[in-house]
Amino acid sequence: MTVIVLANCPAGLRGFLTRWLLEISPGIFLGAPTARIRQQLWNEVRQYANRGRALLAYQTDNEQGFAFETHGHAWKPTDHEGLTLLRRPNPATATNVSALTTRPPSQGWSKAAKRRRFGGGRS
Repeated sequence: MTVIVLANCPAGLRGFLTRWLLEISPGIFLGAPTARIRQQLWNEVRQYANRGRALLAYQTDNEQGFAFETHGHAWKPTDHEGLTLLRRPNPATATNVSALTTRPPSQGWSKAAKRRRFGGGRS
């Protein structure tokens, strides 16, 4: 089983995929092509997706039972001890880092550290 999901891709690419897969909803294609055909379809999707996004998910013989590839997504597949997970971008690093460092770090001891050090705990 193979699933291809397209977003913001040219209409011609969608037409091309309907030759091999069934479009069950706008931009979602489903079918069972051979591995060779699936790879050729994915190469065409990556080439013609332009600024669009694409996701390929297919059944395979591994721990999860499936594998996936992405094109143009901010979320990236990452191998974690044999499992493929999607790594989301950290919003703090995605934005301008200088905006986060406008306030200088506070000086001195925190209130919690003062309580621990000088025994000012609550009773």
